[in-house]
Amino acid sequence: MTGLLVLPFPTPSSDELRKAYNDLYLAVNGDEDTEKRIGNPNKLPRPWDPPTCTKPALRRELWAWLDEVVTWFNHEYVWDHNAGMIPACWPQHPHLVHEIAVLADQRRRAGIDPTSSARRMAPLRRTQLPRTSEDPNQERLRRTPHPMARRRTSRALRRPIRD
Repeated sequence: MTGLLVLPFPTPSSDELRKAYNDLYLAVNGDEDTEKRIGNPNKLPRPWDPPTCTKPALRRELWAWLDEVVTWFNHEYVWDHNAGMIPACWPQHPHLVHEIAVLADQRRRAGIDPTSSARRMAPLRRTQLPRTSEDPNQERLRRTPHPMARRRTSRALRRPIRD
């Protein structure tokens, strides 16, 4: 077999975007002089949160990278091109922009991490977990089967048994 089995994930290669990630890394791992040079880390642009990227050049580079990520995702993960693709109009939908930026950042991080260990991720606090007893929809969802499951069952019951 020749060629790649899968396409490589598009990593940020533009100057401003690489600088943003480098500054974030140095803000956490740098020495005191570096921290002083960078300034308040809370004011640094965070590519996973596009509104924090206010410089026009950085914003252009971020959009270009996110567009590459969408192309990669649609190629690598979508097997039914009639459903499930990230649409070409994704930049016009803020909720998709936010989710794609987070997906891109986390996938980038997974690609540069030396291990696949989940221990390196921040632990999920108990307060972050949804409380099913307080969610009025949970009981309704438990009682209502998925429509596709119901259709499959009814079709299976109608088929004659053959040896």
